[in-house]
Amino acid sequence: MPLVLTGSLAASMQIALPAAAHSSASSPQPRSSVPAPSLPKAAPTPVAVQAAPAQYTVESGDTISGIAAKFGLATASVLTLNGLGWSSMIFPGQVLMLSGATASPDAAPTAPAPPAPATSTYTVLSGDTISGIASAHGVTVAAVFAANGLSSASIIYPGQNITIPAAGTPQSAPAPAPAPAPPVSSPAPSAPQTVTQMSAEMRANAAVIVSTARSIGVGDHGIVIALAAAAQESSLRNVQFGDRDSLGLFQQRPSMGWGTPDQILDPVRATKAFFGGSSNPNPGLTSGLLDVPGWKSMSVAAAAQAVQKSEHPDAYAKWEASARSWLAELG
Repeated sequence: MPLVLTGSLAASMQIALPAAAHSSASSPQPRSSVPAPSLPKAAPTPVAVQAAPAQYTVESGDTISGIAAKFGLATASVLTLNGLGWSSMIFPGQVLMLSGATASPDAAPTAPAPPAPATSTYTVLSGDTISGIASAHGVTVAAVFAANGLSSASIIYPGQNITIPAAGTPQSAPAPAPAPAPPVSSPAPSAPQTVTQMSAEMRANAAVIVSTARSIGVGDHGIVIALAAAAQESSLRNVQFGDRDSLGLFQQRPSMGWGTPDQILDPVRATKAFFGGSSNPNPGLTSGLLDVPGWKSMSVAAAAQAVQKSEHPDAYAKWEASARSWLAELG
């Protein structure tokens, strides 16, 4: 039957053709007096989260946002706690601090945690204060003072073990004696003693840094500073992206005079630019570690920050133990 006739016949008999039937099924019928039944909305399925550990070792495929969601934490809080930015990269084997990160407002409630032990021990990190430690563990400053025989005049230092009392522990007057100072002959570590194992790519780039430093007369302390800086800035990878126009091992910027993109992506040249001095490939434009007065007596974090000028100046400290281990491995 011709299409026109079929359509006319269908219209006169009020029969819906297939296309019309589909349209009719998907469109409301304004002449109908019977309202269409409404289906109940399904309740959102809560996302189960795990209790956050103090530290987390990055696995293949992990992202900061994924790790944060897994433990019900705010992504921004995890980034800040680890001295990372939104463009920072993480890699398998890297250890992230989670203790102290704030919970995400969208996180589903977790199962009640088991009762805390009567006391626990916390190892002081660079930049820690008694008030900050107490706040992170949900106890009062006075209780921490009392548990450790400290007072408001006491000094704490990286590597020192602090006893954390259970929440609700009765407070007693803090002892007046200050904490013992670290031995002069054995400097206290400035970062957690967690060593990250190098991948093949990381090892190759670390070897370039070590050999380049040796060729221009830089000693072990300077090499450790460079390795820690590269680990924080690029995870020891010669990346072709970064914050704004940052590139390469040390995230140097063409717009700031560190060289052209191709020059910055040359790991030997980038290493020489980091060290500066008489081997500086950018004389008069940039300054490096060897140009910093007193760098040999600085901590690893302070010396790296003097060159890199990062928004997270203390972040380099957490790489010191790894950098020393890598140098010992590479020779």
